[in-house]
Amino acid sequence: MARIFIVERESEAKIKVYVTKRESEADLLIYDTNSVSSARGDAIWAVVNGASQATIKVYFVDRDYKADLKICKVNSASKAKWNKIHKLVNKLG
Repeated sequence: MARIFIVERESEAKIKVYVTKRESEADLLIYDTNSVSSARGDAIWAVVNGASQATIKVYFVDRDYKADLKICKVNSASKAKWNKIHKLVNKLG
């Protein structure tokens, strides 16, 4: 399950993430849930308040070329999936 902790400094992050509005540009289509127990695999994310609860620490960047991972948010858990072959498959959750 992908329990995400958002850090304020790039140096604290395991990965840098860029959010795109276009599904075709994204490496990963994610569904954001408010429930930690609903988080599943790499694609269904629950943002947590503490680093100790997280499976990964992320830092959001403002340019795609700075990112380790490009994501696009989808409106249904059934649409959440890897969109491309990527080195981070099975590493977020």
